[in-house]
Amino acid sequence: MNRANESSSKEFILLGFSDKPWLQTPLLVLLLASYATTIFGNVSIMMVCILDPKLHTPMYFFFTNLSILDLCYTTSTIPHMLKNICQNKKTISYGGCVAQLIIFLALGATECLLLAVTSFDRYVAICRPLRYMTAFSWLTGFSNSVLQSSLTLNMPRCGHQEVDHFFCEVPALLKLSCADTKPIVSELFFFSVLILLIPVTLILISYGFIAQAVLRIRSAEGRRKAFGTCGSHMVVVSLFFGTGIYMYLQPPSSTSKDWGKMVSLFYGIFTPMLNPLIYSLRNKDMKEAFKSSIHVAVNGIIWSFYG
Repeated sequence: MNRANESSSKEFILLGFSDKPWLQTPLLVLLLASYATTIFGNVSIMMVCILDPKLHTPMYFFFTNLSILDLCYTTSTIPHMLKNICQNKKTISYGGCVAQLIIFLALGATECLLLAVTSFDRYVAICRPLRYMTAFSWLTGFSNSVLQSSLTLNMPRCGHQEVDHFFCEVPALLKLSCADTKPIVSELFFFSVLILLIPVTLILISYGFIAQAVLRIRSAEGRRKAFGTCGSHMVVVSLFFGTGIYMYLQPPSSTSKDWGKMVSLFYGIFTPMLNPLIYSLRNKDMKEAFKSSIHVAVNGIIWSFYG
C-alpha cells in the first residue's frame, strides 16, 4: 500500500488532554465561552460595517476582513474540539484533518499579515493601498498553507495515528513521522520566518514611529489615550506572535507536550476573541454605529409588537 492510501484509509486520534480527564469540563466551559464571545463580537462588527453607510471606508473594510478571518479561524477547530469533548470521542477523519490543517494554517498566516497591516494602517490611509494589502494578505496566507501542508502530509507516518494535540497542526503532525524530519523542518522554518518574523519586524518599526508621534503630543491626556490604545494592540500582537513563534520556530521535539497544547489556545482561541474588542469595538465611530444599530433593532421589535 502506498503512502497516500495508507494515510487516507485511517482516522487520526486527537489526544488533547485525554490523560487528564479532570481538565475536560473546564476546557469545555472555556471553549464555549470564548467561541460564543468570538461569534458575537465578530458578527456584530461585520453587521455594523455592512449596514452603516458611514462605515463604508477602507479602514472598516479591513475590520470586516479581520472579523471574517477570526470567525472562520476559530470555526475551523473549536466545533470539532467541543464535539470530541462532549462525545468523549477523540477521532478525526484523514480528510477532516487535511481540511483542518490547511484552513487553520492559511487563516493563521493571513492573521499574521493582517495584524502587521493594522499596526501601520494610519500610514496607509489611502483607499487602494489598504485594499491591496488586505488581498495580498489572504493570497499569501493560503499559498503558505498549501506549501507547508503539502510538505507535512507527505511525510511517512508508518501507521502512527495518535496526534498529541487538540487539532491537526503542523508541529503535532510532524511528530508522527517515522522518517528524519530535519530537512522538512528546515524548509518549514523558512516559511515560518517569512510569515512570523517579517510581520513582527514591520510591527515593531511601525510602533516605533507611532511612539515618536505620540511623544510629540503636547496634551498629557492625549498621550495617555494614545499609549493606552497602542498598549492594548501590543498585548494582542504579543500574545499571537509570541505563542506562534514558540510553536513554529523551534523543532517539534523540543516543545513540551502539555505546554505546546496550552500555547496553541492563545493564538487559536484567545486572540480571535480579543481582536473585536481591541481593534473595533473600542473605536469611537464603531461604538456609535453599534449603539445606533441596537437602537434601530429595538425600535423595530417594539414596532412589530405594538405598531
